[in-house]
Amino acid sequence: MASGANGQGVGAGALLAILRDGRARTRGELARLTGLSRSTVTQRLDGLIDQRWVVAGEDSISSGGRPAGVFAFNGGARAVFAADLGATHARLAVLDLSMNVLAERAAELPVEQGPERTLCQVADVLSDLLATTGLDPAQVCGVGVGLPGPVEHGSGRPVNPPIMPGWDGFAVPEWLQGRLGAPVLVDNDVNIMALGEHWAAGPAVDPLIYVKIGTGIGSGIVSGGRLHRGAQGAAGDVGHIRVTGSLAPCRCGNAGCLEAVAGGASMAAALRAAGIEAAGSRDVVALMRAGDLTATRLVRQAGREVGAVMASIVNFFNPSVIVLGGDVAEAGEQVLAGVRETIYSRSLPLATQHLAIRASELGDRAGIVGAAVMVAEHVLAPSAIDRQIAG
Repeated sequence: MASGANGQGVGAGALLAILRDGRARTRGELARLTGLSRSTVTQRLDGLIDQRWVVAGEDSISSGGRPAGVFAFNGGARAVFAADLGATHARLAVLDLSMNVLAERAAELPVEQGPERTLCQVADVLSDLLATTGLDPAQVCGVGVGLPGPVEHGSGRPVNPPIMPGWDGFAVPEWLQGRLGAPVLVDNDVNIMALGEHWAAGPAVDPLIYVKIGTGIGSGIVSGGRLHRGAQGAAGDVGHIRVTGSLAPCRCGNAGCLEAVAGGASMAAALRAAGIEAAGSRDVVALMRAGDLTATRLVRQAGREVGAVMASIVNFFNPSVIVLGGDVAEAGEQVLAGVRETIYSRSLPLATQHLAIRASELGDRAGIVGAAVMVAEHVLAPSAIDRQIAG
């Protein structure tokens, strides 16, 4: 992992990047991995210890001679605020940099009430949660936010979000930073869920596609260990791919979109048309679990429709794993069976030979974990750590 001959150019941030895998290491191991001299490693470690990014372990590693002290990443050195906002609900949390959830709360928080009112509530709840942890506000190193609509990654501002009236172009990062006093990163909610699931699965699981099936349908793509957003941040918008043979009107203004055929809102509407009360995707799943045959049929068919779209993506992109999340995905095997059935029948054998299609590991926490991962990757980037220590 050395950068240049004899480790030249390897700063403290690069040492921290090595230690972030959770393994404690000796000075000698770090010297071998980086090409730095032991004295330079010691100097770099001293800077990291001063900033509390690294702690000296009480245990030691010995190969028969004098015991060698070990050093490990201090995930509890800082805290992160995480906010996963949906159309009507939000999950808010405080996590450390090892992705341990220190405090969290689910709240009814409709985004249609507008950005300032919504974000004011977000800031208040996050501050209350921090108070329950006993941590100092100065320990919060960043805020990660997921929004249920398109986000311009560079600015963190929503772009024409269809279910977020009044949010278009709103300066979410600047507004929240003014209230919470920490840098704010914003992305689409499905993107941060994909980051969370990739963190839970581990770096060896790559590429990964996370598909959220809820009121709407979207996906997040992680490839090469990085989130793939596309040129304008619109990558993964599978919910608006045209379904063959459908003319169902979609909220985007087109007809026959996957979301209009297999989304939770469309299934709830189909149930109401059949005389069965259902307000949204959660009601659809509840009815299915209660044994309602119409709801069960709709969920299974939704899985097939999602699978048909994803089959083309499997042939094109050849992912290692497809993870299903969202309210409708909580229907479990009914929706999984529909997705698997179509993907395996329509994709090339080579593309599906080792393909895993499974439910989310993190469930409702995928978004808050992903938001914290987004902040951690920014705050703990080697260049950022080097600048902090130099300052």
